[in-house]
Amino acid sequence: MSIKTSNSPTASGDSSSKAQTDVEMARPLVNGIHHAEHSSTPRAAASPHNRTVTSPSNTITSTNTHEHDNSKAAHSKVVSSCLLYSFCSVSMVLTNKSLASSYNHLTDGDLNILLVVFQAIVAVICVEICKFMKWVEYPDFNLRTARMWAPVNVLFCLMLFTGMMSLQYNSVPMVTIFKNVTNILVTVGDYYCFGQVPEMLVIVAFGVMLSGAIAAAWNDISVSPQGLFWMAANCFSTAGYVLYLKFATKNVKLSKFGMVFYNNVLCTFFLLPAAIGMGQVTSFLQTPAIHTADYFMKNAFAGFVGFFLNFASLTCVAATGPTTYAIIGSLNKVPVAILGYILFDNIITAETWFFISVSMCGGFLYSYAKIQAGRKKALHQHPNDENEK
Repeated sequence: MSIKTSNSPTASGDSSSKAQTDVEMARPLVNGIHHAEHSSTPRAAASPHNRTVTSPSNTITSTNTHEHDNSKAAHSKVVSSCLLYSFCSVSMVLTNKSLASSYNHLTDGDLNILLVVFQAIVAVICVEICKFMKWVEYPDFNLRTARMWAPVNVLFCLMLFTGMMSLQYNSVPMVTIFKNVTNILVTVGDYYCFGQVPEMLVIVAFGVMLSGAIAAAWNDISVSPQGLFWMAANCFSTAGYVLYLKFATKNVKLSKFGMVFYNNVLCTFFLLPAAIGMGQVTSFLQTPAIHTADYFMKNAFAGFVGFFLNFASLTCVAATGPTTYAIIGSLNKVPVAILGYILFDNIITAETWFFISVSMCGGFLYSYAKIQAGRKKALHQHPNDENEK
């Protein structure tokens, strides 16, 4: 929920690869000179016909090897960032669900916004401790940087607010349908803003997931003008949030931990007044039944997970792009539904099982499309590898 441009690993990887290639190219020449200096026939050794010459094919092979290693490292980074984001996101949802199921019945209304504020404060404390211990570095708070990052938090707050309002006027199955429409909006925005052309199989995967959501909600499809308005507002604010997050990670000159710091400071700044205005702070203060060690420990743990979720979200969207980030967010509903059934005895209807099955099929199709696209890109960049085979 809570939401760095870091030093690009590509640049350092390319310079390292270039330096190593230069060494490989220079080594035969150095060996030839060394042999000439110790040879018993210096004239023959110095002859131009006897000099060691670097083979262009060896240089190309060496360069391709280093580029292949860089490609494998980039692929590993993508996979690890996606898995970390998925794990943190599911953990956060389950922790908040535990808080809601344990304490919501004790309060007048819910405390959703206040919980986000609590968790943002814990995330700020975590990243400040890391900075104090010299584990990470980022600049002190700067108003100019905060203004550049602020649209991320404004869109995040809009996403939260419109999401709550859409749930008030729509059924959960209808919200699920529109969440799949949001993924399509993100893909369109990714194309127009960043030039990312979706593969045909990706479009098919979207169609599979959207049709599955519609089929699962077929008996609950009903739309009111207010519900449609808030759902459309949520779709556009969510798509805007994801797309601007990609823009910010590329253009705001901050480390990932610096982005975590600004994201949570600004999140607290925007959402605390909203929590006060909605009466959630008053409700919390007037409900001593929730002033327990268990409640504060669960909030602290959620904030700790939120700290990693911020880092994982920023890394995932920077390594993969807005479309993949949005798809992973949708697919996270599958483990959440299954774990909710196991941990909280949630009922899973036949429609939900159908939606889970179709979502998994769509997810596998999307993954296959991305793997195939990655292979084609690698083959295009390294055509000599295929010739050697």
